[in-house]
Amino acid sequence: MTVLIDTPSWPAHGRLWAHLVSDESLAELHGFAAANELPSRGFDHDHYDVPEELHDKLIAAGAVYVSGNELVRRLIASGLRVRARDRSPRA
Repeated sequence: MTVLIDTPSWPAHGRLWAHLVSDESLAELHGFAAANELPSRGFDHDHYDVPEELHDKLIAAGAVYVSGNELVRRLIASGLRVRARDRSPRA
């Protein structure tokens, strides 16, 4: 079981964002996020969006840095990936 994080490279709201995922379960992902005080509003179907300024803190807490391609590959392999076309709009 591993929580993975990629490079903060997605611009939004005046900052860069990374993705945080689990290659095992959403329970593991939500537990890690809660332990590191990530707000639940950062969860987007199969990952958390993480602001650049928290990147190093999350790695120090145990998230494993991987490339964006590796993160997506492992998320798909886990069976947790939610494809864009299958996502319901946020409320």
